[in-house]
Amino acid sequence: MGHFVISKLAKILDRGTTAFIMHGNADPDALGSAYALSSAFSGAIIATEGLDRISKRLMERLSITVKEGLKPARYDRIVVLDTSGPEQLGRFNYLGQSEDVIVIDHHARSSSWSSNSYYCDESKSSCCEIVREILNAAGKRISRKAALALLAGIMTDSGHFKHGNAESLRTFSEIMVEHKIPMHEVISLIESESELSEKISQLKGAQRLRYNKVGNFIIATSSGSAFESSVCRALIFLGANIAFVGSQRGEKFRISARASPNVVELGIHLGKMLEGIANETSNGGGGHPAAAGLSGKGSVQHMLDLCVSRSRKALRPFVSDRK
Repeated sequence: MGHFVISKLAKILDRGTTAFIMHGNADPDALGSAYALSSAFSGAIIATEGLDRISKRLMERLSITVKEGLKPARYDRIVVLDTSGPEQLGRFNYLGQSEDVIVIDHHARSSSWSSNSYYCDESKSSCCEIVREILNAAGKRISRKAALALLAGIMTDSGHFKHGNAESLRTFSEIMVEHKIPMHEVISLIESESELSEKISQLKGAQRLRYNKVGNFIIATSSGSAFESSVCRALIFLGANIAFVGSQRGEKFRISARASPNVVELGIHLGKMLEGIANETSNGGGGHPAAAGLSGKGSVQHMLDLCVSRSRKALRPFVSDRK
């Protein structure tokens, strides 16, 4: 994202009030981005479909005010943060059809947005890094709590820097130095023992595990009713190279996907893979190379089968190299 675009965005946000909208089950990257911007510019944080476990912890520890409803007339503009597609906005998905909404994102660029102001920088491992650039361009100094929220967003979205880059580390260290924040303080905000219900979901996910081999690669799938992303991470830890975990709620399904670092290094991009499946099935999907999601209406088993089929196809060119 060019400096000109960042400077223009900073000037826009410095006028009037803004509703900062986060995707459903908002993660620390979304919350950190919204909190830092709302602290520097006048506005409110809106959660469309709640917060995830770590974000709830951040909200409580940093005393962040998050609203659930949206009354557009109260704000001069609406900014959607860290959201790869409008389907992630739940009941606010209609914002995807608005040309006036500003979208700031770092996932694989999506054609789902109608916005005339769609700012996407795929080189960033987190949306918080883009927010940091906006704050610098506006000459804004944020509070120590807002800085902590940015650090939490960068660390979690980069997978504790497993999927980060030199720019991620540079931004992270600059914020640490500027606000005198030690590493252990950031870690204490985002790391805590999993709740019993999450542990049980991980165990059930392992019980329902199915896997496919492509050469020496392993594609794992499972299903459940909650904590899909957590179960995905557990399957990768168990040895899967790619993992898909889905849940079915009536006619609706939801799938989380994860890939190991060695698969990402091959050039496989789960976000683009799931966006392709979403477009073909009239659903919503997208994300990062190593972490992505797919949701909508249909059979979760059918969607999992599609995910496995596409993964097998993507891995086949690399099989001979691993013999």
